[in-house]
Parts: sequence; C-alpha cells; structure tokens
Amino acid sequence: MAASLKKRGRLTTSQLGRVIRILKPETVIGWRRELVRRKWTQTPANQGGRPRISKELAEMIVQLAKEKKRWGYGKIAGELQKLGYEVSESTVRNMLKAHDILPAPVRFGSIGWRTLMRHYKHQLLACDFFAVETLRLQTVYVFFFIELGTRRVHLAGVTGNPDGVWITQQARNMMWTLNERGVVTDLRCLIRDNDGKYASSFDAVFESEGIKILRTPYQAPNANSFAERWVLAVRSECLDHILIWNEAHLRRVLNEFIRYYNFRRPHQGLAQQSPVPRTSPEAEGVVRRRQILGGIINDYDRAPIGLALP
Repeated sequence: MAASLKKRGRLTTSQLGRVIRILKPETVIGWRRELVRRKWTQTPANQGGRPRISKELAEMIVQLAKEKKRWGYGKIAGELQKLGYEVSESTVRNMLKAHDILPAPVRFGSIGWRTLMRHYKHQLLACDFFAVETLRLQTVYVFFFIELGTRRVHLAGVTGNPDGVWITQQARNMMWTLNERGVVTDLRCLIRDNDGKYASSFDAVFESEGIKILRTPYQAPNANSFAERWVLAVRSECLDHILIWNEAHLRRVLNEFIRYYNFRRPHQGLAQQSPVPRTSPEAEGVVRRRQILGGIINDYDRAPIGLALP
C-alpha cells in the first residue's frame, strides 16, 4: 500500500520511511509478497500458444512416468490416448521436465536393491548384528535372521565375542531350524553386509544348501532394509525401555519380544497380520489384556464365551 501511494505521488521518500517504521516488518514483507503473487498470476488479455493442460492430465503424466520408468514420451502419450486424453509427445516431455523427471533410459537405470527385494522377497533370507550396552556398559552383540517374505525373525544368538567359529555355528543352527520347517528349498539368497565377522565357513553353510550369498554395497544400509527396520522396532518398542543386566537377561527379553513379534504383533506390511498368521478373531467375548515384558507391551484378544477369565 505504501509503495502504491508513493507511486501516485502522495508520499515523499521521507514520509514513506516514517510509514514503514510504524509498521511491522512482517506487514511490509506480506505486502510485497502479495504484489509479486499478483504480478505472476495475472492472465494476459490475449494469450497465444496452446492452452494449458488440466491439472488432472498433468498428474496422470507424472504418475505414469513414475510407475513405468521404461516408458518414453511416445509410450506415455499413447497410453493417455487410451484413457481419452489427447496430448502430444512434446507436452509430455515439457511436463516431465517441469517436474525434474529424467528421460526413460536415464530414469530407469538399474533394477535397484529395493525392487529386487520386493520382487523376490519370498526367496530371500537376511541376517545382521546389532549391539546392546548392559547396565555395566558391557557390549553384547545380537545376531538374528529374518525371512523377508513373512518378516519372521529368528534369534540366532547373543554373545560378547562374535568370532568366526561362533557365527558359523549359529549358521548351522539356523539351517537346522529351516530344514525342520521345510522352507530351505524355497530360499535362494542370503543378504548380509561386509562385516569381517562373517567367515568363509559361514557362507559355506548356506552355499552347501544352494543358497547364494548376496553382499550389500558398502555404506548402504537400505540394501538390507528389512533387517534394519526390525532393529529399529526391537529398540523402540522393547530395549529402549529396559535396563539390560547381562547376556542371559538380554536373551530372555529378546526371546519374549520375538515370540510376540512373530505370533501376535500386527504388521502394516502384512495387511496387519503377524509374520506367523493369526487365526480369525472371535466375534464375541470379553477383551483380555496380556502384559508382555512386565507391561512394556500390551497384547489383546477375546476370551471365548463361557471361558472363565483368569
């Protein structure tokens, strides 16, 4: 407003300065932003060229480009024509450029670890370590496996000295467990990082069963994202709320949490099912609460009608 008054000759520079001093800086900045907005949103009286495409069409172009990374401009334009949109290849190109979306050959690139794990997850097993500090500041290492298809977690072991002999024995124990369940034949690859704890004898245990070892790239934790996500869950839901005394105490805590995680905890990635699917819930009955880990976690179910509550 002050700027417009000055433009009309109603305020001198000194008068304008006094007006600005009695106003808050945010007010003056707000006026300027409004003037800039009006400048760039005014529609010329006689605007030439092609008319702008609709917001719906623009969103559809971007959606197809993101969902089908192999598709070029012509393919996207053809697919849109099937949906009743008339759009040229140049329009598709300009829209993708405006959204910083690269052309198809560059946009597609390699298949990527995330796509690989999503497509072949039922054939993949992953393993990893994480460290826990006890009450006396002793570092204890937790070694676990996770089946990517079902998200089922297996506690391999807890130790303060995870040397090659120890970790190889945990690999043998894991293979015995998988053989008992009859799922070894479904597994094709084991994902692990490049930690020096993994001896060649560890890899040999799995390779003898026809399971290939996939080493993640260096400094790329997302390549083993399922294992990393479980570490986040066990820390945030369990270990961050408990003081761990020693290895034995940590093993008991983890075993109880993993039983809950595998058999009772709803998982968003499994449509709220558990890694080991739960049976259909009772439609009626009294809701019961079961405290896990001393009440850190509450688990709920229904007592069948006629069953006495404990």
